[in-house]
Amino acid sequence: MPLDIVTFGCRLNAFESEAIRRHAEAAGLDDAVVVNTCAVTAEAERQARQTIRRLRRERPTARLIVTGCAAQIDPATFAAMQEVDTVLGNDEKMRAETYRNLGDGVAAGDIFAARETAPPPVEGFDGRARAIVQVQQGCDHRCTFCVIPYGRGASRSVPAADIVAQARLLVARGYNELVLTGVDVASYRPSLGALCRALFDAVPDLPRLRLTSLDPAAIDDDLWALIAGEPRLMPHLHLSLQAGDDLILKRMKRRHSRAQALAVAARARDLRPGIALGADLIAGFPTESDAAFANTLAAVEEMGLDYLHVFPFSPRPGTPAARMPQVKGDIVRARAARLREAGAAALARSLASRAGSLAQVLIERGGVGHTEHYAPVRIASPQTVGSIVTMRLAEARGAHLDAVPA
Repeated sequence: MPLDIVTFGCRLNAFESEAIRRHAEAAGLDDAVVVNTCAVTAEAERQARQTIRRLRRERPTARLIVTGCAAQIDPATFAAMQEVDTVLGNDEKMRAETYRNLGDGVAAGDIFAARETAPPPVEGFDGRARAIVQVQQGCDHRCTFCVIPYGRGASRSVPAADIVAQARLLVARGYNELVLTGVDVASYRPSLGALCRALFDAVPDLPRLRLTSLDPAAIDDDLWALIAGEPRLMPHLHLSLQAGDDLILKRMKRRHSRAQALAVAARARDLRPGIALGADLIAGFPTESDAAFANTLAAVEEMGLDYLHVFPFSPRPGTPAARMPQVKGDIVRARAARLREAGAAALARSLASRAGSLAQVLIERGGVGHTEHYAPVRIASPQTVGSIVTMRLAEARGAHLDAVPA
C-alpha cells in the first residue's frame, strides 16, 4: 500500500508535507498515512480527528502517524485515539532520522527549544501550478487569541542561501510562480525585503514571486521599494488584519492600529496602482460590541479590500482570549456571515473592475488560473498547466472572471 499524506491548514503545512514525503520515502516507509494537522481553530482540530477515524476505517493495516500543530500542542489527545500509532511534534516531523527510527507512541519535544530552521530541498508539489518556499518558522508575538506559537515555537529564519537554492531548484523544474511562506513571514531577518531582493538578483529567471500573510506593522522599507518598482513581485498583498476597531485590536494584542492599517492600504495603492489587497478578519472576538464590529465592517470598504478570509472567533484553551467575556455564538455566526457578504461584494467589485483588461494568468488544473492580482479566472480553451498566458478578461461570473487567450 502507498504512503499517503493528508494536510490541513496553511501553506507552511503544505510545504512541510512535501518534506515529510521526501523523508518518509527515503526511509522506505510504506503502507502508512501521515496526517499533518492544524490548530488555528477548534473546527480544524475536529476535522483532523474525524479524518483520522475515517482513514483508519479505510486503511486498517496502515501505520497512522499524526503530526502538525494540533499534535504538537496536545500530543496526549491524539496518542489516546485508538486509531493512532505514532504522534510526532513539529520539529521531529522535519527530521530524516525520525522516519528511519520510527516507533509507536509520542515523539514531541519542547518546540521552544528548536533554534534552527533548515528544511530539506523540495523538488515539487504534485498537482500545484505554483510552488511554496518556506522562509521562516515560529512566532515571537503573543496575540491573545492564538495558540500557534505553542505549536511552532520561537521565530527563526531559514538562511538566505538555502532559500535561494530552493528557489533555483523549483524554477529549474519549471515553476513560474513561487510563494514565500512561514508563520510570521514579515519577521524574516534581516528583513523580508532584503530576502526578496536577494532572490530577484540570484534567480533572474524567476517570473513571479508572491507573498503570504503580512503583519501590517512589519512591512520594511526594502519591501515597500520592491512593491513600488519590481514587476516580478506580484501586485497582491494579504494582510493579517484581524479587526478594524482599535479597542479590539488592543485586546487582541495586535501591533497595529486601525489608522495604521488604513495607511498601509493607502500606501500600497499609491506605490502600486491597481494592487489587490486581501485580509484575514475575525468575527465576534470577545467583548466585541456592535460598534466595534461596525468599525471592522467599515474597514473593508475604507481599505478597498479585494479578498477576505473570515474566521468566526473560536476560543483556544489556554489563551487569554478564552478567559475574556465571550460574544454569544449566534451573534458570532451572524457577524461572520455579514463579513463574508461584504467579502463577496468586495470581490465582485474587484473582478468587475478588471473585466476587459489583459492579464498574465498562471494556468492551473481544472481549467482555472489566477492573474498577477490573484483574480480567479475560468479558461475556455486548454492550456498547459503551470504556464503563464496573456489573456483577455471577460465578464465576471460569480467568484470568477471568464478569460480567453489574447
